Amino acid sequence: MITGVVSKLMSGGATLASTEVDGRIRELSQRADALSKDIEHLASSAVGASSRLDIFHGYMGVFVMAFVVALVATPIMRRMAISHGVVDRPSAARKVHRVPIAYLGGVAVYLGILAGILFSYSAPFHGLVTFHPTAHEGSLLPGGVPISVLLGMTVIMLCGLWDDVVGIDPRTKIAGMLFAAAALAVEDVGVKVAAGLIIPIAKAVGIPLTGIGGGFETILIQIPLPMTIGGSPTLNIDVIYWIGTAVIAIFVLGACNASNLIDGLDGLLSGVTSIATAGLLVIALGLALVDDGPRDASRIVLCLAVLGACMGFLPHNFNPATIFLGDTGSLLLGFCTIVIVLMLGDTGKTHLVLAGLVIYAIPIIDTTLAIVRRKMARKKISDADDQHLHHMLKRALGVKGAVFALYAIGGGFAALGIALSEGRQRVTYALVLVTAAFIGVMALKIGRREHIEREMAEAEAKRAASALAAGAAAGGAGPDGTGPVQPSANGNGGVEPTKA
Repeated sequence: MITGVVSKLMSGGATLASTEVDGRIRELSQRADALSKDIEHLASSAVGASSRLDIFHGYMGVFVMAFVVALVATPIMRRMAISHGVVDRPSAARKVHRVPIAYLGGVAVYLGILAGILFSYSAPFHGLVTFHPTAHEGSLLPGGVPISVLLGMTVIMLCGLWDDVVGIDPRTKIAGMLFAAAALAVEDVGVKVAAGLIIPIAKAVGIPLTGIGGGFETILIQIPLPMTIGGSPTLNIDVIYWIGTAVIAIFVLGACNASNLIDGLDGLLSGVTSIATAGLLVIALGLALVDDGPRDASRIVLCLAVLGACMGFLPHNFNPATIFLGDTGSLLLGFCTIVIVLMLGDTGKTHLVLAGLVIYAIPIIDTTLAIVRRKMARKKISDADDQHLHHMLKRALGVKGAVFALYAIGGGFAALGIALSEGRQRVTYALVLVTAAFIGVMALKIGRREHIEREMAEAEAKRAASALAAGAAAGGAGPDGTGPVQPSANGNGGVEPTKA
């Protein structure tokens, strides 16, 4: 129809009046706009026709593959750990187990996560993974999980394995985490997290912004160069990118160590991570439902791979455990979880990253309390103790009771995080603040009970000594004039009170 109108305009344009030509042009423009809106409506309807559950069903194969591989690989890794002496011997009083337990469970979890991701990559060959419809161009690999995530997972796993088998210098372990963070930054995984916070501040104070690809804005610093390099006379520094890179490094270091700290009871970390990943999966499915960006599929695949691997490992790790995650698994699960959290902000939605951190709140709270507690006790941050949340709950509820209590708390934080992602910010922030503050104060109070009691006893002793000194001064010299009156047991400086 549009072609016909244009042809008529061209053939008869010489005889038409200028007003008629203008009218035809306006009509053509209006029809083109209407056609464009119809196309956009059809595309959005195709993308948004599914529900969260429909999208989840399409990716279910990833969960099953990760679950089966982890379930089968765990006893194999256990036998291998026992044969090579890679076991955790209960040499410290804070250890819950009383017999040596095999390590290398983290390797089985790694294999499960890897199998789930590779299964999504091979979807065109087996057709057991159905990707949701999207209008965005994805990765060259089906499923879209960036290669940098696989590289970071592998480096983190090898660092933890090295530490479990022969021991590793902490600085080397930190270097491995920073390498994994740098790999994420190279592929822009999580670097836009800072945009949601920095860009509004920049606009408020009048800092000029520069548009970049994909409709994003950044703060660009241009430094003149004495010579042209790469065809440009200036050195361009993307401030948002480098701030985002620093955020990635901090998040990776913090999450890996936080997950490592709470791995103190049978089935605790694997279960808490499963709950957190399930909460993150709900948010990821919601983003896919509205076609948020090109990494919608990769978020879902990574969530299901981690969830499946943890669920496959959990039966072997639950009390009484036959195998532990070790540093291999605790560092790996911390890394994978924080990568998912960072990817929630891939399109600059920083509030979703905050929602992800709320879901991951148990390791964050426990680590924060450990740092504060050790600083107040004038100890090194790296000094181990038995005052973590799970230790306190274990003393009151036993191992299984403590684990189930933390599962329930983790489920509560997951619900709060999902509510925050749905736009209920004020109520959710208030609930998170109250809950975190209550847990924090209770944990500090219990963890520092001995210090508080000792501090009170010392204060009482000082007051008693001051009272004795005051009483002695008020009593003056003794009867023989050689010294002050000795205080009597009634605490009145040796002077009996006057009776009426």
